[in-house]
Amino acid sequence: MGRVTALSEPLAKAVGGTTAKVMADHLDLHTIGDLLHHYPRRYAERGELTRLTELPLDEHVTVVAEIADARTHSFNRGRGLRLEVTVTDGAGRLQLVFFGSRAVRHHEKVLLPGRRGMFAGKVGMFNRRLQLSHPAYELLDEESGDEAARAFAGRPLPLYPACKQLESWRIAKSVAVVLDSQEATGWSGLADPLPPALRGKRDLVPLPEAFEKIHRPHSRADVNAARTRLKWDEAFVLQVALARRRRAAAQLAAVPRRPAADGLLAAFDARLPFTLTEGQLRVGGEIFDDLAAEHPMHRLLQGEVGSGKTLVALRAMLAVADSGGQSALLAPTEVLAQQHHRSLGAMLGDLAEGGMLGGAERGTRVELLTGSMGTAARRRALLAAATGEAGIVIGTHALIEDVVMFDDLGLVVVDEQHRFGVEQRDALRAKGERPPHLLVMTATPIPRTVAMTVFGDLETSVLDQLPEGRSPIATHVVPVADKPHFLTRAWERVREEVAAGHQAYVVCPRIGDEGPAAKAAADQDGAEGPDGPDGAERRPPLAVLDVAEQLSAGPLAGLRTAVLHGRLAADAKDDVMTRFAAGEVDVLVATTVIEVGVNVPNATAMVIMDAERFGVSQLHQLRGRVGRGAAPGLCLLVSEAVEGGAARARLDAVAATTDGFELSRIDLEQRREGDVLGAAQSGGRSSLRVLAVIEDEDVIAEARAEAAALVERDPDLTGVPGLRTALDALLDADREEFLEKG
Repeated sequence: MGRVTALSEPLAKAVGGTTAKVMADHLDLHTIGDLLHHYPRRYAERGELTRLTELPLDEHVTVVAEIADARTHSFNRGRGLRLEVTVTDGAGRLQLVFFGSRAVRHHEKVLLPGRRGMFAGKVGMFNRRLQLSHPAYELLDEESGDEAARAFAGRPLPLYPACKQLESWRIAKSVAVVLDSQEATGWSGLADPLPPALRGKRDLVPLPEAFEKIHRPHSRADVNAARTRLKWDEAFVLQVALARRRRAAAQLAAVPRRPAADGLLAAFDARLPFTLTEGQLRVGGEIFDDLAAEHPMHRLLQGEVGSGKTLVALRAMLAVADSGGQSALLAPTEVLAQQHHRSLGAMLGDLAEGGMLGGAERGTRVELLTGSMGTAARRRALLAAATGEAGIVIGTHALIEDVVMFDDLGLVVVDEQHRFGVEQRDALRAKGERPPHLLVMTATPIPRTVAMTVFGDLETSVLDQLPEGRSPIATHVVPVADKPHFLTRAWERVREEVAAGHQAYVVCPRIGDEGPAAKAAADQDGAEGPDGPDGAERRPPLAVLDVAEQLSAGPLAGLRTAVLHGRLAADAKDDVMTRFAAGEVDVLVATTVIEVGVNVPNATAMVIMDAERFGVSQLHQLRGRVGRGAAPGLCLLVSEAVEGGAARARLDAVAATTDGFELSRIDLEQRREGDVLGAAQSGGRSSLRVLAVIEDEDVIAEARAEAAALVERDPDLTGVPGLRTALDALLDADREEFLEKG
C-alpha cells in the first residue's frame, strides 16, 4: 500500500485491493474521501478500568489483564473455528471469545500466554462463565503501565457502519492508515469547503483536525468539536448548491401570466359562496406575484389537511387561463385525479364548460387523462390539450407520456410531490416551449429545516389556517391487546354515526387477495410503518377484503358496505367513490388510496385497523378525510401495540394533537435521515452523514444565509476553489442532476 494524497484517489492505493473491493461492493466507499466521510455511527464507552471480580453483566468494560491460556477449537464438523482466551488480573478470570477462521487465525498469533493488554467489550454470559465476545484490545509493551491503561480506557471507541464482510474494527484500521498517510503529506490533497472567514467567525476546527477527532477521539469533547465542524460542511455545501439552483432559475425566461380584470378568475371569485381565508389570500398573492414575473415560479405550497390548497391551486390555474395558457395538474393516483376532476368541475360549474353548449362565455375546459381511460375519452382529452381548448388538464403519470402535447403549457401543479420522482416532474415541465411555472403541493406539513434542504430550491408558502366550517376531529387509540372489548364499542360508534345520517371509512394496510408470500407484507397502497409493534412481526396485516366480509357478516351487518383499493379497475374505483360521495354507501373499507384529496363532507368516522403499521404523517393524512363538514369527526386507531412501546407512543402522539407540523417533526425524528435526503429524493447516496435536519435547525438556517450571501457575491465560486471541489465530491452526478432539474 503506497502513500496517497488526494481524497479523490481510489481506496485501493491506501488499504489494498481486497479491502477496497469489499468497501466498494458492500459499503459504497470508493475513494479516500469516501472513507474519511464514513463516520462512526456511535461511540462505545470503554468504561473505567474494572476488576475481573466486579464485572457488571451487559455493560461495556475495559480490563487490564494477562493472558493465561489461549486455545483454538473446531466445531460444526471442522467447518467452524473458535478461539477461547482466558485472561486474569490475579484476582479473577475472564474468557475472550473470537469466531471465524480469519479472525481466529489473526488473533491466535498475537494473543499469546504471558502477554499483557487492555481488553474492552460488552460483558456477556455463556455456560455460566463471563466473557467478552470479539473484544477490542491493545497489547501493552513491557514498559507500559497503568497510566497508559487509564488513557486507553478513557477514550471513546468508534463503532462504524459495517457489514458482514468487514467488521467495524477493520474499518477503523483502514481509516487509521488513511489518516496517517494524509498527516505525513500535510493533507496536501484536501480541499476545504468552508471559506476561512466563515470558519473563523464560527470558531470551527480545521478540517484535518475534524477528521482526526471524529475518527480517533480522545474524549467526547473531541467528537463534539468534530461533528460541529462537519455539520457545517454538509449544511453549507448543500445550501450553496441550492442557492446556485435558485439563482439559475431566476435567470430563466418564462412567459408572465397575469389574471384579467374581467376574466375567468374574477368570475370564479365572484361566485364563491364563502370568503377566502387570510392565509389563502396571502398565499394566492405570493403565487400571483411569481406568475407575473418573467422567470419561472418555483414554489412549494404546504399546509394542513383541509386548509384549501386545491382552491389556491385552482385560482392560480385560472389566472394562467386568463393569460391564454394551460395548466397541468399531476396527481399520484387515479382515485385522486378523478377526485380533483370532480371537485374542480363542481367548483367551476359552467366555467368548466368553455366552448360547450350551456357553458359560460369566459369558461375553459377541464379534462381528465389517466392511463386506464377508454380510447375515445383518451383521444378527446389529448385533442383538447393539444389544441388549447382545455385550460386545465388533470392526470396521473399518463400526462408524462410522449404522445401528450400542450398548446401553451404555462403552469405545472404537482400534487403530493413526495409520490413523484424528479424525472417525472421534469418530463412534464419539458412539454412547454419555455419553462412553465411550477407549483408543488404537499398535504404533509414539512418542518422548516426539511423545507430548507429537500425543497431548498423552492420558495415556500404555508397555509396554516383552516377555513370556517371545518369541524374538530377527536382521535382515540383502541388498544385491543389490553382491552379487546373496546373494538366492539368502536363498531357501535360507527353504527351510531350511520344512524345519524353520516358515513364512515375503515382503513386496512393491504388488499387481501395476494399470494401467501405477500400476506406478510403491506399492500403497495398501504402502510409505510413497521410491520408490528416496535417493528416486530406478529401476524399478516389485516386486509380490506377480509375485513369487509367480516364486518358485513358481523358488527356492521345491514349497513351498505363497499371496498376500494388500488387494484380495482379505474371505472370501478370511480363508481365506488361516486356512490360514496352521493351517500349511497354507508361504510367504505379501503386501503390508503383515500389518504389524500378525497373529500366527502358527510363522512364523519374513520376506523384505522392495525394503526401501528402506518407512519405518523400517514395517520394524520388519513384522519383528515373526516370532519370536513359541519359535524365533528371521529378517528379510532385500532392497534395491538402495548402501552409503553414505541409503536404505542406514535399512536398516542397522533391522538394527542391535530397539529400536522408537530406530528411531522415527530415522524421525522423516528425515521432515518436517508429517507428524507437519500435515494428517494436524489437518486443517489445521501451526502448528509452527520447533519440532522430536525436537531440542527440553527446550523441549517445560518448556513443558508451564509450560502445565499456568498453566491450573490461570487456566483461562480471563483474565490473559493475548495468549495467547488467539495461540491463536485459531495454532490455526485445523480444529485447534481436532481438539483438542476428540481
